[in-house]
Amino acid sequence: MKLNTPTLATFLLLGILLASSLALAAPSGARITYNSTDYGPTISPQSHTANRSTITTIILDAVQQNQYWKAYVGNVTGTLTLDDVNNNTIYDWTTTTVSGEVYASRSTLDFGTVACADTATISAEEAAMNMTTPNQADNITSTFNSTDHTDTFVAGTNLQNCPMTSLYVNDVSQGQNNAADFQEFLMEEAGNNLVYVSIINDNTAGFDNARNFDFQMIVAESDRNALAYTYYFYVELGS
Repeated sequence: MKLNTPTLATFLLLGILLASSLALAAPSGARITYNSTDYGPTISPQSHTANRSTITTIILDAVQQNQYWKAYVGNVTGTLTLDDVNNNTIYDWTTTTVSGEVYASRSTLDFGTVACADTATISAEEAAMNMTTPNQADNITSTFNSTDHTDTFVAGTNLQNCPMTSLYVNDVSQGQNNAADFQEFLMEEAGNNLVYVSIINDNTAGFDNARNFDFQMIVAESDRNALAYTYYFYVELGS
C-alpha cells in the first residue's frame, strides 16, 4: 500500500501552527470589571489635661497607613480559548476553579524573557519610590525578604527562590514560605521592569475575616508623588 508523502504546504502549515502556539504562551492582559478602594480607618486623637506645675510622662502609640505601599485583593474569572488574531474562536473552556498567577507592574510587559528580580532592578524601583532611607524597614528589599515561594512557571520559565513575602489571612501574619495561602514574589522581564507576582489560591479566606479571595498582593507607591502610580495587570491561568 502506497503512503502519501507530506507536501511542502503541510510542513509550512505545521510550522505556522507551532510558531503561533509558542508566541502566545504568555500571560494576557487582564480586564478590570469591578473595583472598590478602602482608605483605612479614621483614628480620633486622644487628649490629656495636666495641672499647672507638673511633669507628665506619656507613651504615644500610633497606627498609620503606610504611604509607601498599596494593596490589591480580588477574584479571578477567565476563559481558556483558541482564537485567531481577529478574536474569532474555534473553541473555548470556561474555568470554574482558577489557578495561575496575577502580575502587576508599572510598565506594560514583554514576557519573552523572565527571571527573578535582581538587586539592581529592585534598587532602581526603590529609588523611583523614594525608598532611600538607609536600612528602611518598609522598603521593597526588607518587605520581600524571603525566597521560599512555590516554584512557578511564567510563560514557560520555572522561577524558583525569587524575593518573596506572604499576605495576612484573617488579620494574622503567615509564615513567609511555600505553605502560605497568599504568596507574592518579585520577578523582572525583558525590559528589566519589576513585576509583582501573586500566586492564585482559589476562593481562600482573605485578610479581613469576612471574604474569600483568589489573590492578595501589595505593590510599592511613592510617598512624594502628587499623583499615584498606575499599575498594569496580567493574568496567567492554569500554570
